[in-house]
Amino acid sequence: MNPQTNEKAVRQISQCTIKQHQVLEESKQPHYLTPSDLPLLNLHYIQIGLLYRKPASSIEDPNPTITFIDQHKHSLSMILTHFYPLSDRMVTKQQDNPPFYGIYVDCNNDSEGAEFIHAAADISMMDILNPVDVPQIVQSFFALEGANCHDGHTKPFLGVQVTELLDGIFVGCSFNHVIGDGTSFWKFFNAFAEITRKVGKASKEAGVFGK
Repeated sequence: MNPQTNEKAVRQISQCTIKQHQVLEESKQPHYLTPSDLPLLNLHYIQIGLLYRKPASSIEDPNPTITFIDQHKHSLSMILTHFYPLSDRMVTKQQDNPPFYGIYVDCNNDSEGAEFIHAAADISMMDILNPVDVPQIVQSFFALEGANCHDGHTKPFLGVQVTELLDGIFVGCSFNHVIGDGTSFWKFFNAFAEITRKVGKASKEAGVFGK
């Protein structure tokens, strides 16, 4: 990789908030953190990314990258219906009478939503895969890079960033560790991927393509 290539090479194209496709009654109940959850507030977000080859354009779909992004936005909204705490924020509550001090996930705040970013970087897939160590620029492929779990009071619990490369697409997910462990993250990630595949298949069968 060119040594001058750094995190500044990543350009943000758009940013939006993705909310639950459907708000279930059970999703409106607060979730209080347990004593074993509290030490996790000092940890950084869990981050996992997947690297894909950029899809080729066709007569039916002249801009497949936009189609890819739109499908991920739709499937993220669908999966948040079931993983609803990821749409919310943490609240610290303190009162004197009766004495109480606790941190909980506020699930009745009209669903603040997850963060979704579309970005681009003028590097190739091999610029990421060839080096022995992960290039520094990859840190900028994650929407919530550098955040710790306590930041979940003001920052989203979940951030998804789709970064266009010259010949590929990198999908990076950032997940607040207080909301779930690595196993929970993979359950979410696999469900997210499965719904995205189904959304893509349904779009093709219906003749719906990106503009």
